[in-house]
Amino acid sequence: MAEEKDIIQLLEDEEKHPEAFRLILSTYKERLYFLIRKIVIDHDDTDDVLQEAFVKIWKNLDKFRGDSNLYTWLYRIATNEALTFLRRRKSQNNISMDENPELLRMLDSGGGKAQHISGDDIAIALQKAVLQLPEKQRLVFNLKYFEHLTYEEIAEITDTSIGGLKANYHAAKKKIEEIIELD
Repeated sequence: MAEEKDIIQLLEDEEKHPEAFRLILSTYKERLYFLIRKIVIDHDDTDDVLQEAFVKIWKNLDKFRGDSNLYTWLYRIATNEALTFLRRRKSQNNISMDENPELLRMLDSGGGKAQHISGDDIAIALQKAVLQLPEKQRLVFNLKYFEHLTYEEIAEITDTSIGGLKANYHAAKKKIEEIIELD
């Protein structure tokens, strides 16, 4: 795995962009996959969005100015591609993307409550709750809770104020607590 500073150094020379892109791909592909997967949920859709994100990254390598961390820039592109995908799919299907009953059914283990609660049960309950959040809250929660990004990094990615992010994250946590308590 390449260091960010090494990739940035390669980006400074346009002739080395192919090498820099290969390093970006090998270093960030998995992290971007899971970021996108938390937004679009479906594996095949995630692969499509990830491919689109890397096409956009390749086309815009010369636009990376170093004003932010490289991974923040990459996350912003991947997040924007995922949100664009959701908006496109929502307008095509005219359905709410804030609810995904099909996935919620898949996550349901069926039957009654288990006698013992396992780590898997907790993870499934959390994922079900996150899926019920509005799009913006789901995005902020995923970036903060699962990706461990700072509010400053999330602000760069989402182009949202830190105060707005904190409000979204707090609201998301409250809703998740309420949803999990109801289960």
